[in-house]
Amino acid sequence: MPHNTRLGFGADDTKVKAAVPTIQYLIRHGAKVILCSHLGHPEGVITPKYSLKPLAPRLSELIQTKVGMSNDCIGEEVEKLVAEIPDGGVLLLENVRFYKEEEKNDLEFAKKLASLADLYVNDAFRTSHRPHASIKKVTKFLLPCVAGFLMQKLCQLPNRHESEIRVIKSLLGKVDSLIIGGGMAFTFLKALNHSVGISLVEEDKLDIAKSLVYRAIARRVGFLLPWDIVVADKFSPDANSKTVPAAIGIPEGWMGLDVGSRAIDRYNKCLDQAKTVIWHGTTIGVLGMEKFDLGTKAIATKLAELNGKGVTTIIGGDDVIATLEKLGLVDKMSHILLRGDAYKELLEGKSIPGIQALNDITAYYSSFAISNRELS
Repeated sequence: MPHNTRLGFGADDTKVKAAVPTIQYLIRHGAKVILCSHLGHPEGVITPKYSLKPLAPRLSELIQTKVGMSNDCIGEEVEKLVAEIPDGGVLLLENVRFYKEEEKNDLEFAKKLASLADLYVNDAFRTSHRPHASIKKVTKFLLPCVAGFLMQKLCQLPNRHESEIRVIKSLLGKVDSLIIGGGMAFTFLKALNHSVGISLVEEDKLDIAKSLVYRAIARRVGFLLPWDIVVADKFSPDANSKTVPAAIGIPEGWMGLDVGSRAIDRYNKCLDQAKTVIWHGTTIGVLGMEKFDLGTKAIATKLAELNGKGVTTIIGGDDVIATLEKLGLVDKMSHILLRGDAYKELLEGKSIPGIQALNDITAYYSSFAISNRELS
């Protein structure tokens, strides 16, 4: 039975590796796997640099099964190749965006894609917010339409993490604990009448920040702000620095650039209770400034440790990903949510077309830091 599997991967290894568990599962169960994906924005024009052909050898290596490659994604040639797929075999279709109908969510194009398969598996979470033919319209013609393993994990996140205030507002009722670090912490601290010196503050968000803290308390959600703060008299590696308790406040003329050792201890104790963790947004301190990057390094190291113990650790946001790459820890995370992913829209509770189109998935929307539940 041919299975059309919609995957999200480009030219980098990270995205290719993310697709492997779903593909291997289908192979083990004797499916004839048809892989459908895109690369870049060729705008309906066949463009060699956007061909998926270079991916076939690397994917073959990763799944330890030869991956066939077609010169097109629809048409008689493709139909013939599909008919020749053995049980447990794999065929990679050429870039679906070589047809302008893909991004137009064209019904007839989707019907042609669907005609190749008997059922549909979507594992392309990062593009599922796009109402494209291979993501949304194709589900009109195949049954069942289900989520792959990566999609399931990223949609069933009972996780927690810092993010923008509007995301926190959306997710607060669905989290166990919320850890606030980085620049956002100072908006919350000021909202609670703590002195923050000349630290960065979103003045127009003070009222809503205070209301979110009280809402967390009412719902018995852990809401961790820094217990102590490493402060500096200027934003510079050679600035004068000291550690002050948040309750006492940051002196005038000083700014907060990192969390202190007691804050790190509290964060780590909270993280030790987690089964799932998301770190999205910004770093805790200032990476590259030795005096002010201890918080970032400590949390990154902690997540790597937890991942080794079976905790699902997910990182997102350019700053966080770049930081863990520099620290050599990015490969020790469970999942990496790259820029352009649908995860932020998911965290905000927005409707994701590619998810709504599936008929075998339940989505749970949540935020940073802690879930005491384990993903299945």
